[in-house]
Amino acid sequence: QVQLVESGGGLVQTGGSLRLSCVASGRTTSTYAMGWFRQAPGKEREFVATTRWSGGNAYSGEAAEFAKGRFTISRNAAENSVHLQMNSLNPEDTAVYFCAADSRGRGLRLSMGYDYWGQGTQVTVSS
Repeated sequence: QVQLVESGGGLVQTGGSLRLSCVASGRTTSTYAMGWFRQAPGKEREFVATTRWSGGNAYSGEAAEFAKGRFTISRNAAENSVHLQMNSLNPEDTAVYFCAADSRGRGLRLSMGYDYWGQGTQVTVSS
């Protein structure tokens, strides 16, 4: 089993930045795909960004259209972690952000493709 613990959420003003972190324990996740999803009140969980193992120490990343140019996902295999740097935040980014891991390494944009989930961290952007 893999346990995922997120941190770094909080309250920020429009235009501000936050860095979310997710640390995995229980197994090495270096070959897993790891990503971020978010869920706003009354809305479905949506894809934010994901990373996939490309071999060796390399990872590729993919982000949702709304995240491109503002959010950056990164991996630290040695720390078994994934991070999400979020810049230029706006109130529409307010949501609970979830870390997810896919043991098959696919890194799909669909939440059903991930085996393990964290509890989520709240991000609130004030106007």
